[in-house]
Amino acid sequence: MKKQSIDSRSAKPKPWYDPRVRALFFQIISLAVVFWAGWVLIDNTLSNMEDRGISTGFGFLDETAGFGIIMHLVPFDATMSYGRTFWVGLTNTLLVSAMGVVAATIIGFLVGVARLSSNWLVAKIALVYIEVIRNIPLLLQIFFWYFAVLASLPAPRQSMEVGGAFFLNNRGLYLPGPVTQDGFGLVWGAILVAIAAAVGLRSWAKKRQKASGQIFPTVKVSIALLVLLPLVAFFIAGQPLEWDLPALKGFNFGGGISLIPELAALWVALSLYTASFIAEIVRSGILAVSKGQTEASKALGLPNGLTLRLIVIPQAMRVIIPPLTSQYLNLVKNSSLATAIGYPDLVSVFMGTTLNQTGQAVEVVAITMSVYLTISLLISLLMNLYNRAVEIKER
Repeated sequence: MKKQSIDSRSAKPKPWYDPRVRALFFQIISLAVVFWAGWVLIDNTLSNMEDRGISTGFGFLDETAGFGIIMHLVPFDATMSYGRTFWVGLTNTLLVSAMGVVAATIIGFLVGVARLSSNWLVAKIALVYIEVIRNIPLLLQIFFWYFAVLASLPAPRQSMEVGGAFFLNNRGLYLPGPVTQDGFGLVWGAILVAIAAAVGLRSWAKKRQKASGQIFPTVKVSIALLVLLPLVAFFIAGQPLEWDLPALKGFNFGGGISLIPELAALWVALSLYTASFIAEIVRSGILAVSKGQTEASKALGLPNGLTLRLIVIPQAMRVIIPPLTSQYLNLVKNSSLATAIGYPDLVSVFMGTTLNQTGQAVEVVAITMSVYLTISLLISLLMNLYNRAVEIKER
């Protein structure tokens, strides 16, 4: 009897009672249900479109668009295809998103630090900015900058100008445009060499500081390299650069580089709105650092600026980066509000005009959603890589 009880305990349990087997089984079932539901949805959509005589496929991307776009970073005119309108909208979206990320980060960090300032007036101004900007809907802020601020600028013939080269009116900001000549490739090569030298110098300076404790002025030397090397190459190549100055032609300006008011309004609104949230993230990250760190730096005689830059901010980044990533993603997605003021981003040009003219709703919406998903995943990947690079490694 005793031997029988020992054998029953040592018997191998049935697979169904193994938690790992059950978990794998339910995951397979769930995955199968998801794929089945997706297939049913796609099949029904295609069947309904076929019954109504709606063509499917991506052949429409090769058809002639037949409409113009007020701003494009890639060459475009009305004789080009719908596929080119996609690239125009995509580049315009990436432009305003990149500009917004840079501006929002700088403003957000400055306001977040100011929020903790010992100066009562500075801290209260930062508090008012945060509470006012983040509690007003972003769309209203875009309308404010576009209709209330930029629309009140003078007409092109009464433009505000500086030195006969910079013009500002209600149709945009016009700047001199650089036109490269033969030989400018040497300047680009010098820029790449300067960047590589700055990266190598930073690595060498870190190793030198760990070995000897001596600090090398990496920032100053890197700036000198990035300025002097391209400048020397520019003069050696015979100054292969000319400037195309904007000039009034008829009812508007032509030539140079133009910053249309739609881009300016969207950029300012996105930057200020997102910066108000980033400021609170920065403030919370700084407060998460132990006060003992600040007290220790003061005991060593470090000034407040060095304490913040070398001790507090590096440790606060562990708390700042994850929610900062979410704000970057929100900024990119919020850029789709550009369609409200006519900025030719991806949603306005491709999912708006192109969809209305072609009627390829499923394909256009699928492409647009895939683009935003890809951009968001890339931002998350880059921020996660940066987070791993700057995180404090414990011994």
